[in-house]
Formats: sequence, C-alpha cells, structure tokens
Amino acid sequence: MQATVKATRPWEPWVQLACGVLCMAMIANLQYGWTLFVDPIDAKHQWGRAAIQTAFTIFVLTETWLVPVEAWFVDKYGPRIVITFGGVMIALSWITNAYASSLTMLYAGAIFGGIGAGSIYGTCVGNALKWFPYRRGLAAGATAAGFGAGAAITVVPIANMIAASGYESAFLYFGIGQGIVVLVLAQFLYPPRNKIAAPKKLSSLPQSKVDYQPSQTLSKPVFWVLYLMFVMVASGGLMAAAQIGPIAHDLGVANTPVSIMGISAAALTLAISLDRIFDGFGRPLFGYVSDRIGRENTMFIAFGTAAVMLLILVFHGSNPLVFVLATACFFGVFGEIYSLFPATAGDTFGSKFAATNAGMLYTAKGTAALLVPVASIVASFYGWYAVFAIAVGLNATAALLALFVLKPLRARFIAQSANEVSVEAPSAASGQPAH
Repeated sequence: MQATVKATRPWEPWVQLACGVLCMAMIANLQYGWTLFVDPIDAKHQWGRAAIQTAFTIFVLTETWLVPVEAWFVDKYGPRIVITFGGVMIALSWITNAYASSLTMLYAGAIFGGIGAGSIYGTCVGNALKWFPYRRGLAAGATAAGFGAGAAITVVPIANMIAASGYESAFLYFGIGQGIVVLVLAQFLYPPRNKIAAPKKLSSLPQSKVDYQPSQTLSKPVFWVLYLMFVMVASGGLMAAAQIGPIAHDLGVANTPVSIMGISAAALTLAISLDRIFDGFGRPLFGYVSDRIGRENTMFIAFGTAAVMLLILVFHGSNPLVFVLATACFFGVFGEIYSLFPATAGDTFGSKFAATNAGMLYTAKGTAALLVPVASIVASFYGWYAVFAIAVGLNATAALLALFVLKPLRARFIAQSANEVSVEAPSAASGQPAH
C-alpha cells in the first residue's frame, strides 16, 4: 500500500525565500562595501591601492570557486549547517580585517570572507531553486537581488561609522552584526521535506524529470554551453563594474553634472547609484519574465539589449547623459545572469542536486573575473571603445547562442531525460533492471 505524499504548507516556500534574501543582504557588503575601506586602509598602512585591492580579487575567486564544494554539503546535509558555518566565517573575516596589521592578515580575512560568502550565496540560491521548482526564475532572481539590496541599505551607515570612528570599528561591529543575523536566520532554513504543490496552471517550460548528479552534469555538453555563455556575458559586466570610475574619467564625463527627473549629480556618482538600482531590479524582473516566456528567449532579449547599450557607449559614451542612461540600462540586463543561469541549471539538471549544479555553473563568475585585467591592458593600448566593442561581440554572440544553440540543445536533452524515465518506470514496476 502506497503511503500518502504530504504537500508542503503554502507559506513555507515564502518564509524560506525571505530568509535566503536576508542572508544574501548580510553578505552584500563584503563585495559592494569594500570600496569604502580601500583608501582608509591605505592612509593608515601605506600598502598601496594595488596591494590592498588584491584582497578583493582573492575574495571573489575564493567566493566563486569554492561554491561547488560548499553546495555539495548543502545537498548532502541541508542548508542550516552550511549557512551557520558561513555566518561564522563572514564575522571572522571582518574581525580579522579590523585588526589586520599586515597584508598577509588582510588576505587571510579575504579568504575567510570568500569562504563565508560563497557558503551563503550558493546555499541560498540552491535552496530557492528547490522550494520553487515551478518558478525558479523568480526565486533565483529575488534571492540574487538581496545581494545588491543589502549594500544599498548599509553602505551609508558604514561610511558614517568609518568617518566617525575609523574603518577598524566599521569592520568590527558590522562584521559581528552581520554574522549574528546570519546565524539566527540559519536556524530557520531547511530543504523541502514534502512534495511541492504544482500550480493550477502548470508551467510550459521544458524541465528535466531526472535529477543529475554533479559528476553526470559535468559530462553533458549543455552544461558547458551554459558555462561558456555565462563567462562571455559576465566578463563584460564585471569589467564595467570594476572599471566604471576609470572609464568615466577617461571619457571626460566623470565630474560633469547630469540632471535626470529632477535629480542632479556628477555623471559618475549618478551612474553608480542608478547601476545598483537597475541591477537589483533586473534580477527578479528577468527571472519572472523567464518563467513565462522561457529561459533562452529571455536571455536573447537581455544579452541583445546589453550589446545595444554597449554599442551606444562606443559611439556616444562621451555624452554624460548617454553615459549615465546607457550604463544603467546595461546593468539592468546584466544582473539577470544571476537569476537566469541558476534557474536554467535547475530546469535542466533537476532539483535534488540543484545547489551543487548551480554552484558549479557559478564558478564561471570567477573565470570571468580573471579576464577583467585584460580589459585594462586592451584599454591602455586601444582605449575603452575597443573594450566596449569586444564586449558587444561577446554579448551579441551569447544572445545568438541562447536562441540557436542552447534552446534546441536543451530541448533534445530534456526530451532524452523523459525517455530515460519512461524506460525505467516499466522496468521498475516489473522488477526487471532498466536498460
């Protein structure tokens, strides 16, 4: 006699999503708040900006490349223990930075922070994919948006504390505070224990019925097509995020006043503010859209729009108003990679190992980060317009790959997985081994 499968309670997924978003907000400052500390650290220790910024590179690489390992623990032992560990590590990271008297200590703090941030990021995204199998785009987008929203809320208080009490106090107290919040939230996180109720109107998106283990996922060509596209799009976005200041100065627009809808500020200041807003808003928006019109169709729209915005910068980037609006629109469509790619991975490779599979794909951000210095080299020889032109080509190519390569490839792959299930089911019912 078959046991009745209990359905999860309607409010559970939303509580899990909210906890994940708040955890992501607590690690946002490790990346987006770092810039506030660079000059104060340099003023005290005279280590030089380049040496101090090496800590940020170490943080990004550690955060991205260790996510598959951390996500494996999530799939095996659940999110609570991994988030708890991450909370301890991010607190330890900023406490170490507060007392760092050498570059070695600063780099150690970056490693602790990368391990902690990766643990929390990969866990929260993976948990969201499991709780929202029918709305993965929205869930991944909302979770990723928390990574930007947290910085928007806390950057001003951190800047004020640095000015009033020194950067050491900001590192110490915000590090402890963020760690405690994550530790508390971790106790409320858990994977689905019961069946997730399907919506009344089932999604028409292609989804695999097979849960592929990470080793199987790595052997599939569709994974590497996704990985290549992720690197192509992420490299341009990370380049723009890391170099927007030098780009604005070199184009001669950084300090030019710009007024938009009654808000007036220097072009660079206004561009950075709008970039954060558009980036955060774009992640859940494009995730939501992709749940309705399909992942690849949404990728084509987003990547194509990014190419157009970069092309506008090539021809009109020296116009301060165009610079502000084009970069804002570019970041509005760039941030969606952090919702579309995890959602696509969940659809393609199943829910059971979603955290690990999405984590392996997320390492593409680390690979793309290694290409960012190349942009500076190209710019020194040929100018930023050449960098923009290369990024246009990468985004346009990724857009075409999404529609004409990834879409049919995924459709065939998922159809094949459905055939595997249909072959195994009769064999299991008859007690005969599946072929």
